[in-house]
Amino acid sequence: MDSIVIQGSYCIALVESEIPRPKENEVLVKLLYGGICGTDLNAYRGVSPYVTYPVIPGHEFSAEIIETGNNCFRLRKGMIVTANPYFNCGHCYSCRRGLINCCETNQTMGAQRDGAFSQYITLPAERVYDSKGIPAHLLALIEPFCISYHGIQRGKVSAGDTVLIMGAGNIGIFAMKAAKLAGAKVYMSDISEEKLDIALQLGADGIILNKESLFLQQVSDITKGNGFDVTIEAVGLADTFQSCIDAAAFGGRVVLIGVSTQRLDFNFTIIQTKELNIFGSRNARKEDFFDLIDLVSQGEVDLSKIISKCFAYSKAGEAFDYFDKNNATTLKTLLEF
Repeated sequence: MDSIVIQGSYCIALVESEIPRPKENEVLVKLLYGGICGTDLNAYRGVSPYVTYPVIPGHEFSAEIIETGNNCFRLRKGMIVTANPYFNCGHCYSCRRGLINCCETNQTMGAQRDGAFSQYITLPAERVYDSKGIPAHLLALIEPFCISYHGIQRGKVSAGDTVLIMGAGNIGIFAMKAAKLAGAKVYMSDISEEKLDIALQLGADGIILNKESLFLQQVSDITKGNGFDVTIEAVGLADTFQSCIDAAAFGGRVVLIGVSTQRLDFNFTIIQTKELNIFGSRNARKEDFFDLIDLVSQGEVDLSKIISKCFAYSKAGEAFDYFDKNNATTLKTLLEF
């Protein structure tokens, strides 16, 4: 079989190896589609804080079960599935309290361990979830949707809330979709006019072009001076996190989904003055996967317009190069296996 391997910054190769054999309580699956995410792109660019080379990227995917033993999860050969790619240790304080999405030694596929971008992979049966009829190319979008959905759950977004999402990339768009499902009125902010146009087409209630001199005035105009009930950081920059704090209403909620190595120097008394509720949001839970698989399979959410381009897996180098050069205007780039 072939595996896509990032061997160093801007260096991708197809590497041949033996098809793995499933161990007890594992299933063998054949990859169908994989989505390239920001983590994969950072690994390709050589700026990921998590990756050691060489690494097989990928944790957004759909697959067909090829082989499975007896299991209590009703998995069978031929099923189209996706999977939870966050591996927790099971014994740290977080895991013992059931907070396995924030395991202290979490290993996400494609980051701290090899990922899914091989023609065949084995997975623990307990992590594999039935598609419930979702087409394979759309099923590959469930995992990033879960990241955003979990953030919206953390922010306790509900009907009647006004929500500002900083960043109109994949995670931001999925967060907008999740907040709309909760009944909120959702605005999106970005430096890219092209992405904001796409956000409007995909259902955002309004947009804010993120230019420093105009940002807070636009926030004030939209909210009649009140600020937003919930602000979501979906970029991973110090400046956008600061914007979330500035744009939040007194008593508002701020959710950080974005990942960064940057530092932020600010007057933290604003947190006390506004009595802000600040939440980190990491990975997703099994329940998030189940919720979204149900919602998408029932037609509650259309994900098709989020796919920008699809490449054959054998053209992985071209796909990563395309995403790298067009990141400002591209949503989801898929690989077809």
